[in-house]
Amino acid sequence: MNTLILGVGNLLLSDEAVGVRIVEALEREYRFAPGIDLLDGGTAGMELLEEMANRDHLILVDAVRSGNPPGTVVTLSGEEIPTLFGRKISPHQLGLADVLSALHMTGESPRRLSLIGVEPESLEPRIGLTSVVAAAMGEARARILNLLAEAGCPAIPLSEQERAAREQEGAWRNPI
Repeated sequence: MNTLILGVGNLLLSDEAVGVRIVEALEREYRFAPGIDLLDGGTAGMELLEEMANRDHLILVDAVRSGNPPGTVVTLSGEEIPTLFGRKISPHQLGLADVLSALHMTGESPRRLSLIGVEPESLEPRIGLTSVVAAAMGEARARILNLLAEAGCPAIPLSEQERAAREQEGAWRNPI
């Protein structure tokens, strides 16, 4: 399986960082099968083109304005995703829409596209998630893990020792 779990967001804008924080938590807490990559895409746009190209499954993780109460977790797939990015909440979403369009034009689109999004409560300049969005991270992670399990590639929880070792060495960080 050739899958990318891509967390995007701006760490300086409170809940905008939720996608990055979810991917960091997954990297700290789980072991993934070969062919499943996790990436902190930050606010990158076209720089992600090569990473996103020709994937069997691309799972985007981001803050999204869905019109639901803050902390609501939404799952979208396929063509619902570019439509959502038309109502962008941040510049990186426009960049991701451009990347998806470029991949489509070159015939390198992911075969399957999913988005796990969390409705933000605050996009104010500040480091750290609001409590309501931080509380929603568990559900968002569970949805990602469920997508992988459905594809026959379940993630394996790390032992406490393995988690401590990853934390200490910083091996869970994989920024672009």
